[in-house]
Amino acid sequence: MDDENTIFVGSKETMSYVMALMTQFSSGSEEAVIKARGRAISKAVDIAEIAKNRFLDDAEITDILTETEQLENDEGDGTTNVSSIEITVKKH
Repeated sequence: MDDENTIFVGSKETMSYVMALMTQFSSGSEEAVIKARGRAISKAVDIAEIAKNRFLDDAEITDILTETEQLENDEGDGTTNVSSIEITVKKH
């Protein structure tokens, strides 16, 4: 999956990301990936569920991938483990 079909979840409002997902599908994409790390994981799940249940009758969540990434901490003297999620949504 290339980055143009990927929505990276951050600090914006949930509905901003839902609209980004809707825009992906209205521009002809059949598949999009929602990616988030840390505290944004619950927002990513909300985005997928809101889009699927309210706006996209013909969409389904086809894959959910979770993992732990090691990131260098702010002091640069070690690493921190951060959970991440990728949710694949396909439109039929």
